[in-house]
Amino acid sequence: MDNRNDLWRQVDACKDRLIALSDRVWGMPEVCYTEARSCAEHTAELRHQGFRVTEQIAGIPTAVMGEAGEGGPVIAFMGEYDALPGLSQEAGIAEPRPVEAGGHGHGCGHNLLGSAAMLAAVAMKEWLAATGRPGRVRYYGCPAEEGGAAKAFMVRAGAFSDADVAISWHPNSFWEVAPPLSLANTRADFIFTGRASHAAASPELGRSALDAMELMSVGVNYMREHMPSDARVHYAVLDTGGIAPNVVQAHARVRYSIRARDLASMLELVERVRKISQGAALMTETSVEMRIVSAVSNVIGNGPLESALQGVMEELGPPRFDEADLAFARQIRATLSPKDIAAAWHAIGMPPTDAPLADFTVPLDAARNPAIGSTDIGDVSWVVPTVQSHAPSIAIGTPLHSWQVVAQGKTPAAHKAMVQVAKAMAGLGAAVLEDPALMAAAKADHARRVAAAGGYVSPVPPEVKPPLTMSTG
Repeated sequence: MDNRNDLWRQVDACKDRLIALSDRVWGMPEVCYTEARSCAEHTAELRHQGFRVTEQIAGIPTAVMGEAGEGGPVIAFMGEYDALPGLSQEAGIAEPRPVEAGGHGHGCGHNLLGSAAMLAAVAMKEWLAATGRPGRVRYYGCPAEEGGAAKAFMVRAGAFSDADVAISWHPNSFWEVAPPLSLANTRADFIFTGRASHAAASPELGRSALDAMELMSVGVNYMREHMPSDARVHYAVLDTGGIAPNVVQAHARVRYSIRARDLASMLELVERVRKISQGAALMTETSVEMRIVSAVSNVIGNGPLESALQGVMEELGPPRFDEADLAFARQIRATLSPKDIAAAWHAIGMPPTDAPLADFTVPLDAARNPAIGSTDIGDVSWVVPTVQSHAPSIAIGTPLHSWQVVAQGKTPAAHKAMVQVAKAMAGLGAAVLEDPALMAAAKADHARRVAAAGGYVSPVPPEVKPPLTMSTG
């Protein structure tokens, strides 16, 4: 349609600045809640593009929102820009080569994610101005998706309460509507306190917090036999109580990540883990405090939006890659295991080929077998009809959270995927504004699903504040 072509031309007209933004953010990787420079770059670009800017959303210094347009429905585009620890890597090199030993890196492609979402918002802003159509477009710059649950805190603060539709995407191996599946997740610290003593001279006077933490691990491992097969429990030891074996450890701290397919099941599993921690404390005559760090809900799908997005993505087609793009993708593939590559094809329910980059659209009704993680977009999906797409910014089979993703984060192929998915997101936003029946169907579908799930209650307790220092101690 002419309107859509006009919109896509707006994307092409604006793409160079947003590609440059993506590359700058790639070069300043910042982890959970420390994204000061990345947020500043996004904020400056929003102001340059003429958005009305609101900073410190939900009291989070690195969360920002830009709005443009007047009246009408609100279309929200969600972007991210946080990196991951320990994944520093040079760009365009198909071998491990850190820029900084032990440094951070964009191992999930959020430098591309945020910039493409903003590109879609910028194009829609210009399209609204050119057509005179009522409606508002928003870009939400969201930090700390990697474990910090910023969007859950933003939802709890009402940041999305008047949005009509929310749209996002994620770097991936394929061109597809993202399956609306994720695990609800709580991250909680268990802090054990005991009594120090001389481990040889007076061990009977000590009460070991480290023993309690280890017993908790034993208990959780036995629990795995009696929890749903699609639930997940992982942990990281944050404090062992010291390095002197001749001192009974008076303190210890462990962080658990507790996941399940839906919010109710996850909350039940959290309570079981809490009871295990209390049992470990009882056995060792120590005390334990449970502190929730962050929590996210599972994603709620939206059939009408997914069908509409599929139509836009089929109309656009996947990014057009050239021989240079394919050549580098083959180099990356050579660093992957056959299981990595097979797993990617298995996720979309299709037999493997030798293609290094995806040049097709995955059918909406494909018999997918997706690997399921957790995302704070889940909480947005409970309060706003939400849809996500995937775009092939990485060689097929590249595992997320790897140095290979960082190496591909500034390639021409990644830029092409970023621009193409911005067109898909903007195209869907325009379709929702142009078709009141689509918006009504999306809202009705959303209301039905949320009601069937028992309604939304934030998994983040009211007293828990955004863990702004979770990456710095």
